[in-house]
Amino acid sequence: MNAMTLCLLFTLLVPLAGAGLALINVGLGRSRSAAHAMLASLSVIAVAALVYFVCGFAWQGYPGRPAHLLAVAGKTWNWLAAEPFFLRGLALDGSPASLAVWLGMLSAGLAALIPLGSGADRWRLGASCVSTALLAGFTYPLFAHWVWGGGWLAQLGANNHLGMGFLDAGGSSSIQAVGGLTALSVAWILGPRRGKYAPDGAPSAIPGHNAVLVLFGCLAAWLGWLGLNSAGSILYCGIEPGRLVLVAVNTTLGAAAAALASAATTRARFGKPDASLCANGWVGGLAAGSAGCAHVAPAVAVLIGAAAGIFVVFAVEWVELRMAVDDPGGAVAVHAVGGAWGLIAAGLFAGGEGQLLAQLAGVATLLGFVLPLSYGLNLALDRFYRQRVATEGERRGMDLFELGAGAYPEFMTHTEDFNQR
Repeated sequence: MNAMTLCLLFTLLVPLAGAGLALINVGLGRSRSAAHAMLASLSVIAVAALVYFVCGFAWQGYPGRPAHLLAVAGKTWNWLAAEPFFLRGLALDGSPASLAVWLGMLSAGLAALIPLGSGADRWRLGASCVSTALLAGFTYPLFAHWVWGGGWLAQLGANNHLGMGFLDAGGSSSIQAVGGLTALSVAWILGPRRGKYAPDGAPSAIPGHNAVLVLFGCLAAWLGWLGLNSAGSILYCGIEPGRLVLVAVNTTLGAAAAALASAATTRARFGKPDASLCANGWVGGLAAGSAGCAHVAPAVAVLIGAAAGIFVVFAVEWVELRMAVDDPGGAVAVHAVGGAWGLIAAGLFAGGEGQLLAQLAGVATLLGFVLPLSYGLNLALDRFYRQRVATEGERRGMDLFELGAGAYPEFMTHTEDFNQR
């Protein structure tokens, strides 16, 4: 079986990653917003697919295809694809470029699902869809071109002799970190849920309503990540089919080590393992392992995953306590921090001389360009179209306020007092 056929088959698994993230976001939110969270997941995937069809691939492109070039100091740098809109002229025939379209469409949807976790219980459905259009139509494809479309980050190896250039087989940067930094931007703009922080700034625990959904979502995400990392490794790293076993083993080991590390960390700190933090650790291990999954040994994948599981536990606390950011789904810690650690780890353990510098250049670009861009776009959107739901919507729940019906009509979906700040 040739590489492109295998890529096609593995891409069929990628939607399971989206299903897993959607279930995790739903379970970590309040019961009175469960149907809204799931509909928002479906909606942003739909918006991302359509916008990527219209203009996303036009900006992302594929190595060797038309692009805008810039000459600096005698070297040519690729900064933006020059494909026609609406996929005009591209034969969807199983060629590498056509498979990149499909994988890119799914990847944009995955990136768009991540901010839903940080905006849970207070982000309007319409606003999340418009924000997704900005992400899938500009932020994601622009950075994805630099990484996967033959752009300047990928050229750091050829132009500056920095290892293999910026390395990211499965999307630790273009999907995870871009989505996680967008989640941080959205959480900043929306502000915390009412009742989350006391007047003195002390946070209150607002636990998720269904740990079973969260943990089942982890299993679905694992299957989806196997497809994502395998397809990405073929398309963007050019690995031969025989090395896909290494990709699958590393993906599994990274998630496993991360979940167990999170369990051990929470048990040591709190006396008992925390189910939601273990789930976040599992996905954090998947996010971190994507970058170097095709280039590191299994023992290194275990190390990367274990470190990610520990980092996620402390990052969740840091985001909530130190940054005063209300992130119900842990999206910033899991995807932004986990993804960034995976990129740095790829520089430490994969590639040759200069690989770490190439990876750090990508992380710096994410923090110095993607984060301000994402924040600026969403802040501008908020000025024209208020993103946060009205106070009544938080009190009644997003299900009743925006959809007119709850996810669990036969049960009482909330009994806690609604605290005004």
